Parts: sequence; structure tokens; C-alpha cells
Amino acid sequence: MSSRWPIPRPTEHAALRACDRSPRRLPPVPALMAALVEAVDRSDREGMCLAAHRVVRAAEPGLVKP
Repeated sequence: MSSRWPIPRPTEHAALRACDRSPRRLPPVPALMAALVEAVDRSDREGMCLAAHRVVRAAEPGLVKP
């Protein structure tokens, strides 16, 4: 068994490039709106922000590259 040091690993930059090339599907808008309503009910500011941004991305697919 031969050992190689250091073990070659992808860099963060390469991982982000690979992630950018793969399309990610968003949940349907009604499910995201339900998550937004739930976050508002719980007064979860971070959840509200996240859900609101995801609703906009799902509603306007032409604005964001897939």
C-alpha cells in the first residue's frame, strides 16, 4: 500500500463550481408560503427571511439562473 501525503481533496472553489453547475429544484410555492406563515406565527425572524427569499426564487424562475 503506497501512501500519498497530502491526500488530494477538492478545494472549496472547485466544490462551489460543481454545486453551481447542478440545478437545484425548489419546493412548490404553496409549501414555501406555508413555511413562511409558520415562521411568522413563531416569530422566527431568520425563518421568515429564508422562506421569503425562497418564495421569490421559486415564483420568478427567470430571475435566477438554474
